[in-house]
Parts: sequence; C-alpha cells; structure tokens
Amino acid sequence: MLHIVVVGSLNMDLVVRTPRLPLPGETILGQDFRTIPGGKGANQAVVAARLGARVSMVGRVGDDSFGRTLLNHMRREGIDISHVERDEAEPTGIAMITVDAGGQNSIVVASGANFRLTSEQVAMALSNLPPYDALILQLESPLDAVLVAARRAQEAGARVILNPAPARPLPETLLDCVDVLIPNESEASLLASMPIQSRKEAEEAARRLLDRGLQAVILTRGGEGALVVTAEGRAVHLPPHQVEVVDATAAGDAFVAGVTVGLGEGLSLIEAARLGNATGAMTVTRMGAQSSFPTREEVEELLRQY
Repeated sequence: MLHIVVVGSLNMDLVVRTPRLPLPGETILGQDFRTIPGGKGANQAVVAARLGARVSMVGRVGDDSFGRTLLNHMRREGIDISHVERDEAEPTGIAMITVDAGGQNSIVVASGANFRLTSEQVAMALSNLPPYDALILQLESPLDAVLVAARRAQEAGARVILNPAPARPLPETLLDCVDVLIPNESEASLLASMPIQSRKEAEEAARRLLDRGLQAVILTRGGEGALVVTAEGRAVHLPPHQVEVVDATAAGDAFVAGVTVGLGEGLSLIEAARLGNATGAMTVTRMGAQSSFPTREEVEELLRQY
C-alpha cells in the first residue's frame, strides 16, 4: 500500500462567511462562523488518506482543546499521528479565514506550536517510521525542519514533493532535495524572480525553476487550471473543471495530495496532475478545509465526466 509521510502544520481554522471581503479598517457583518480542522500539512494528509494512501503525519500541536480536536479528527481519518507531539509552551496554530459570496478567501495564520517543530523531532520521526514512498512538505514550519525532512527522505529514496507556501525565498540546499515543486502563481513569481500575468510567463517561470535542478514544476493557477512543465521542457495546460465554487480554502492542498497519490500509484506526471486537478475542483464545491475534501470515488466520478 502506498505510504505517504507529511511533515508540516496542523491548524484549527476559524471560518466566517461574509457577503464580501472587508476593506482595510472596515467592519462588516458575517453570516455564519465555524471551527474546521485545517493547516496545510494536516489538510494534505487527510486528502491523501481519503484518496486511498496510508499516511503518517509529523508535526506539533498545543496541549489544548484545539490540539486534541485536531488529533482526534486525524485519528478518525486513519492517519498515523504517533509523531505529532504536544507542546506545553505554545498553543495550537490557528487560521482566521474570511470567505466571500464568490468563494474567495482572505487568511491570517498564527502558527503557534507549528513553529516549534524541530529538526531533531523530524529526524527522529523519519528514522522510526516504516519505509515510505513519498514525502509532502510545505513552509508553515521552520525551514531547518523542512530541510532535514527533505534530506532524510531523499536519502531514503522517497519522492519529495514541496508545496512552497506561504511564499518565501528558498535555499538551493532544499531545492536540491525536491523532485516535484507545486507552487501557485504568486509563489512561483517570487521563486523565479519574475511577474506572472499570463500562461506564457507562467511557463517561463516554471522553466527558470527547472533550471535549479527540479524534475518537474506544476503551477496551480486558480480559475485558470494548472500548468505542468517537465524536466524535458514539455508544458501541458490542464483547464479547470467547471464546478460551482463555494469556498476555495485548501484547494491547493487537495491538488498537492492528489498529485502525490497519483505519482505514488504509478501514474504519469500529467495523469497525476489530472487527479490533483479534479481533487482540488471537488474541494471548492464545499465549505471549509478538511470538511470539504472528497473521497476517491467522488474524484473518479468527476474525471469520468471529462
């Protein structure tokens, strides 16, 4: 059975729906409020599990009610949480999310215990886990912990998938360990040091990133779909699925997990990206992060329509 390890963040999402996003200094009335399990790392872990993978999570939560809720939720999803530690000094991370009537969102994250994930904890966890096929990383954890995880996975012969979010400059020592980079346009723009306002510029940015030694770059482009560029320079545009957008939260996380599962199951890069594209599309049709993630059957049904 495909075994995926996710090293990264676990947050509780505090979600408010509003008619529109507020302007700076403006107060508007929301329509409803929910607390929903989230965090980019935990999101990707839950999606991978729902798509059929065996998943192990490495991370950190606070010793508080949010942390207990997150761990119980992941346990119910069948995820191995034996390497998620509880931090007595910092609270569980939270994300304050405002979602407008069109499904677009505005997010502020307070990392809390996520930023006390240490390279030592990561190294110990990866040493004690059974063999794994792929590692998923994001940047909601300290960069030294991310780098150690990437190096250990590379040494173990596992595929390393990096979702470079939130955007920040990355050292070559990290990119040297990465097989597939999956940024959105703003993240790719920062990493490639160029603006991206068209498909042509997206392709150029991807090729600049490939020049840094990556095997493949997949740009998620929101309502424009996704762009896959291989190490050989082949560029394939995947159009978006035509679905009703309720909430775009965590669509990128769903895409990343879908790609990783597809590659682990032996799909080509393009077919794996199609699986990710459909998984992300199903996610935006529902409210919230982990509450919105589809099953494998739902994703396959959407793919059969195209």
